[in-house]
Amino acid sequence: MKRIGILSDTHGYWDERYAKHFAECDEIWHAGDIGSHELAVRLNEIAPLRAVHGNIDSADIRRLYPEILRFRCEEADILIKHIGGYPGRYDYSVKSLLFRDPPHLFISGHSHILKIMTDQGLRLNNNPEIPMLHINPGAAGIQGWQTVRTLVRLTVDGQKFKDVEVIELDVK
Repeated sequence: MKRIGILSDTHGYWDERYAKHFAECDEIWHAGDIGSHELAVRLNEIAPLRAVHGNIDSADIRRLYPEILRFRCEEADILIKHIGGYPGRYDYSVKSLLFRDPPHLFISGHSHILKIMTDQGLRLNNNPEIPMLHINPGAAGIQGWQTVRTLVRLTVDGQKFKDVEVIELDVK
């Protein structure tokens, strides 16, 4: 089992509560618009960081983090892309990949809107009984229109996701 912290759209904003809420995590996953190399370094000091770049990220961030990241955690197939949409409204840039080979978990950011939902239309090839899970962790930074900043924590146990928590942070 691995405990994971998920965030997006920090836009370079550091909040000490990231360290508090992710202290017990085995990894941190960032779904883009990191905003600064320094922020990525600080997250990586808490736990190993996996991240994608977003549309506001500089060339330095883009060299360090890909546009799309696909990997395995435990036995689960994970796909992260900053601009990805959500079930029923996937972005064209990732839609064919999702339909051709759906992961267990698809994480996207960009909208600053927290969403945790399954896609009942996308069933996993290795277990057709299980729909793909989608998470947009919302925005952890202060850039944007959101009134609540959010983080997500969960546990990956084999191919299952358990103990999903939404952490709300006030907008400063």
